[in-house]
Amino acid sequence: MTLKLIIGNKAYSSWSMRGWLACKQSGLHFEELTVPLYNDGWDERKREEDIAPSSGKVPILWDGEAVIWDSLAILEYLADKVGRERFWPKDEVARGMARSMAAEMHSGFLPLRRACPMNLRKVYEGVTISDETRNDALRILGLWAEARARFGNEGPYLFGTYSAADIMYAPIVTRFVTYGFTLPGFAEAYVDAVLAHPWMEEWYQAAQNEEWVIEKFEIEPSK
Repeated sequence: MTLKLIIGNKAYSSWSMRGWLACKQSGLHFEELTVPLYNDGWDERKREEDIAPSSGKVPILWDGEAVIWDSLAILEYLADKVGRERFWPKDEVARGMARSMAAEMHSGFLPLRRACPMNLRKVYEGVTISDETRNDALRILGLWAEARARFGNEGPYLFGTYSAADIMYAPIVTRFVTYGFTLPGFAEAYVDAVLAHPWMEEWYQAAQNEEWVIEKFEIEPSK
């Protein structure tokens, strides 16, 4: 049976990006259904059967009778299905750090996520960054630096080869670009590597082609 992934607008939905990248990483064939968020029919669609399990949130993965919502849960479900080595580093020390980084991304960095909503169709200059947001960015850069220094010798990604950690931090990469964060050289190289990944290029192109606009995510930040 073909997997079905329900996602939100590709220009704005960071958690949808993570779920979609997890499906791509699994290597399994999946059907993709985009549900435009927050437009006139959104409240009605949230009551529909396909969206109900997550109380109206996306992404949602359907696999026969299994219904999985929440991006990290989707990632772990797929890792169990196809083999965890496809998603996580083989070295147990690296794997422990990768899981910790993924969990921290899943539950943390709220000031950055709120102040810098994902918008793949915008690039701003001279944005005023609050201390809270800057502290989040510095914490993320510190995690990236440690992962790259300790485990990144075999490739351009956080743990060398593409992994669940890169999936979880991919939307942060886009935020750093959209809001013009000044990054150290190693982070710029990592950002370039993530954006050059074929799956990210595919997602970006689809985001540019979307016809939907969510006005609350189009407000230019203060300078």
